[in-house]
Amino acid sequence: MAGGHSLLLENAQQVVLVCSRGERFLARDALRSLAVLEGASLVVGKDGFIKAIGPADVIRRQFSGETFEEIIDCSGKCILPGLVDAHTHPVWAGERVHEFAMKLAGATYMEIHQAGGGIHFTVERTRQASEEELFRSFQQRLQCMMKAGTTLVECKSGYGLDLETELKMLRVIERARRELDIGISATYCGAHSVPKGKTATEAADDIINNHLPKLKELGRNGEIHVDNIDVFCEKGVFDLDSTRRILQHGKDIGLQINFHGDELHPMKAAELGAELGAQAISHLEEVSDEGIVAMATARCSAVLLPTTAYMLRLKQPRARKMLDEGVIVALGSDFNPNAYCFSMPMVMHLACVNMRMSMPEALAAATINAAYALGKSHTHGSLEVGKQGDLIIINSSRWEHLIYQFGGHHELIEYVIAKGKVIYKT
Repeated sequence: MAGGHSLLLENAQQVVLVCSRGERFLARDALRSLAVLEGASLVVGKDGFIKAIGPADVIRRQFSGETFEEIIDCSGKCILPGLVDAHTHPVWAGERVHEFAMKLAGATYMEIHQAGGGIHFTVERTRQASEEELFRSFQQRLQCMMKAGTTLVECKSGYGLDLETELKMLRVIERARRELDIGISATYCGAHSVPKGKTATEAADDIINNHLPKLKELGRNGEIHVDNIDVFCEKGVFDLDSTRRILQHGKDIGLQINFHGDELHPMKAAELGAELGAQAISHLEEVSDEGIVAMATARCSAVLLPTTAYMLRLKQPRARKMLDEGVIVALGSDFNPNAYCFSMPMVMHLACVNMRMSMPEALAAATINAAYALGKSHTHGSLEVGKQGDLIIINSSRWEHLIYQFGGHHELIEYVIAKGKVIYKT
């Protein structure tokens, strides 16, 4: 169809920009109130990037002679940035619903792990699954995330623990990145657990000497694009020394550091991440006061996972302390067989209720700050001219309903749009 623009969203009750001055993240006082326009319209160009946002009458005059491929009347509705899920493990085979019953009966994460469950159960099933099987289930999960408003998602490998299966998972993620509409940030997480029959040191050596050189080669050839490197830094898994070695080698081949730290035991992972220049550290239920200060100073984002603390009955991460100290707080669903949640609106709700975040803080953490955690906040995470046209339209006169209506996102979200293209519509 003729015309230089793809999409016009007209006359919205609210357009939640989140940022309006090109901020790469929001912290401290900037989180008190987000940038919101009333009675506004938005234009996305054919290239998938936002061309204009402003009062409805101004946009109408500015584009009066233009033709659009699609015009959506947003009267009485709200437009928000597409949600960004900063931490998921979505490629695996082997359901672990039976473990949920064990957890409810009082078994801890590490007790299940030591009984042959947990990560190792999933690793066995994922090794046995074909690439096609993994892709099909992954595609369905991404579809569920998308329907809940997610337009950019971080996806980890880590249920292989050997080079062959890790590469199989990364190929599946790469295929999705190329074929599907949802945005993907790919993370190599070969150090998710210590493989059976190896010590942590041996596993770290294997990753450094075999896995990372192969990833570098495949990246150079354009076969697999990996953005981040992750390690499960935890007592009984990878200690601080092994974690440091793996992360540093990953950084040396151009990967962003984005790892699991201070989840079940205080490990000084936050201090390590700040020292290594990590982009993000996830979990942080057991982070030290010194670690919080170090992360704030280093502008290392904290990816908090409200579903994990809730489902594993762990103590909640100290979100308020982090926010007050100026840490860049982001949110993730931690979708995996151990914490099965697709919905960033539910994650935001739990963050507000259980971690005492305000609604503006939670929305910023699931948009601009989550994009920052993935090194993508220059293109994603807010509605600003020049950014990618990823957005959601909710059938409500106030944006807060997306967080307030716990479990109500299916009724609220009418459109999910990625790169200016409608990818989901109720």
